[in-house]
Amino acid sequence: MLAWTVALDGRDVDGESGNRWPIVITCEHGGNRIPVLYRGLFHGHQRQLESHRGYDPGALVMGRALAAAFAAPLLVSTVSRLLVDLNRSVGHPRLHGEAIRKAPAEVRRRILKRYYQPYRAQAERLVRRAVADDGLVIHLSSHSFTPKLDGKVRNADIGLLYDPARQREGELCERWKASLRTCAPDLTVRRNYPYAGKGDGLTTWFRRHLPPDAYVGIELEINQKHVFTAGRQWTAMRKVIIESLRGALANRSAGLCR
Repeated sequence: MLAWTVALDGRDVDGESGNRWPIVITCEHGGNRIPVLYRGLFHGHQRQLESHRGYDPGALVMGRALAAAFAAPLLVSTVSRLLVDLNRSVGHPRLHGEAIRKAPAEVRRRILKRYYQPYRAQAERLVRRAVADDGLVIHLSSHSFTPKLDGKVRNADIGLLYDPARQREGELCERWKASLRTCAPDLTVRRNYPYAGKGDGLTTWFRRHLPPDAYVGIELEINQKHVFTAGRQWTAMRKVIIESLRGALANRSAGLCR
């Protein structure tokens, strides 16, 4: 089985083909799968694998919904971040979980070659193709965050992460936040929370290689408390995120929330 999957040429929710905006969706922490070859290294780690440390609950569902709504290419990994974190740079101390950090260097090398490098290469192909076709790409990286970390409650429902030095990223996040306020005033939306948008990650890597007028990278962070409630609330939240983004991209929000 591949380390990642990619879907292209989607259709939006109205069945119209074609991508009206040059959007690429990625999901680096979509699952907690450990390939058979490495399962022996994870004995006793099942609880960690099933927690937020093993993957981002809800991120895959949200990524698929965004890709369908905007007819955007979607790149997904369902391999656990404890095997290799696709949103970290090579050399980062948390590129691997503890079980892999303790493994021989050759094991880590094989993991990078089999899982990390192909994902990163495919992400680059999709992003650069969008830039070549349209002159601009909006890269949305779908994530979620645990409601409480180290005993501290995270006081946000949605986080929009970006680099403040990139004007287009800041403007899009401001419009998206305003659109979310119109669509769902009860939600708490914060920019660059619960993490700094310019920290180590896939979007940051692209910023080093593509200019601000060609690349707009946003990490969408959803509080996992909404994922765990499931049912209508989680469905409604996905719809709100999609419709508010439509409003932000159209630079308007009126009439979008029905």
